Amino acid sequence: MKFLSRRLVKPDHLNPANTLFGGQLLSWLDEEAAIFAACQMKSDRHVTKIIAEINFITPARAGDVLEFGFELISVGHSSIAVRAMVRNKVSQLPVVTVEKLVFVHVNEKGLPAPHGMRAAAA
Repeated sequence: MKFLSRRLVKPDHLNPANTLFGGQLLSWLDEEAAIFAACQMKSDRHVTKIIAEINFITPARAGDVLEFGFELISVGHSSIAVRAMVRNKVSQLPVVTVEKLVFVHVNEKGLPAPHGMRAAAA
């Protein structure tokens, strides 16, 4: 798994328990994973289809730096599947894992279209 980007947890990202809002983390994760998918497919037009098996493991707090890691797990005709992990940069503890995110390359009408990758590329 390659850890490619980082985010700083700020006080305005916290919930009433003073830990990172899960929705904020998922928003960042979807954005970072979409960038990773774009780089794999060389696509500027793709959508998130599936985010499956989200496992929140340890909380993140204000001041924590989170690292986002991704791994390509499969390639379809118009889609790719990615595994993700977000970890605390200092402790290296996982904050959240996502077993599968699927992104679909779409044409100008928003319909699935071949992305041009070959299955052997995975």
